[in-house]
Amino acid sequence: MAIDTTIPEPPPQDRIGANADGPHPGDVIVTDNLWKTYEMGDQQVHALRGVDIRIRHNEYVAIMGPSGSGKSTLMNLLGCLDSPSQGKYWLNEHDVSELNDDELARIRNKEIGFVFQTFNLLARATSLHNVELPLIYNGTPAAARIERAKEVLTQVGLGTRMEHKPNELSGGQRQRVAIARALVNRPSIILADEPTGNLDSKTSVEIMALFDDLHAKGNTIILVTHEPDIAEFAHRVISIRDGSVATDGPSKRGREILGL
Repeated sequence: MAIDTTIPEPPPQDRIGANADGPHPGDVIVTDNLWKTYEMGDQQVHALRGVDIRIRHNEYVAIMGPSGSGKSTLMNLLGCLDSPSQGKYWLNEHDVSELNDDELARIRNKEIGFVFQTFNLLARATSLHNVELPLIYNGTPAAARIERAKEVLTQVGLGTRMEHKPNELSGGQRQRVAIARALVNRPSIILADEPTGNLDSKTSVEIMALFDDLHAKGNTIILVTHEPDIAEFAHRVISIRDGSVATDGPSKRGREILGL
């Protein structure tokens, strides 16, 4: 993990963040003065430095930044894969800042659908079984989870590939399976980490068109990427540099939609 070490000062304990008033109606993600600090021997390394962001329901947001900027650390916190060293994080109005690992896992399974660059599919399992896995973990009865898995596979255009295994699918089809798996629990947000990183240009455009469709159907989408052309598919871009928010505003596409 690349992390910034250029400013070694400790975080100010009394800083009041821009989002200290917490979530408002319609917010799905709110962070207030979010820090992540790692102990490296006798040094403290600050990967995030007082991040304040607010994301509304049904927004389509890209989080951008170069290697070492802190965007991966931020993604891990937003995805409830890690806890902040300081500050507050509300997900769908739940304060998840100080939850333990088991509590984070429960929130993660309920509220977040993950899409990864490497697909993370079980090689020997069918598309249907890969998609129903989150429902197995939360105890959904077999008939209901199979019905739901079939529904989302059809939604992403793989209604005729349900019994195929990953090695029988193209890269784009495997990513569609991963997106269906992310959708199966009806999460609050879809968190996509470099979702086109292993795809060619044509397939990347097809996958981004699918995200457009999902957003149009009411899903909140957060896209983590280092590629400006992929970030431009989103309607808002948050740029992270040296562990802080450098810029936050509408993309070119977002400005067109807003008539700006």
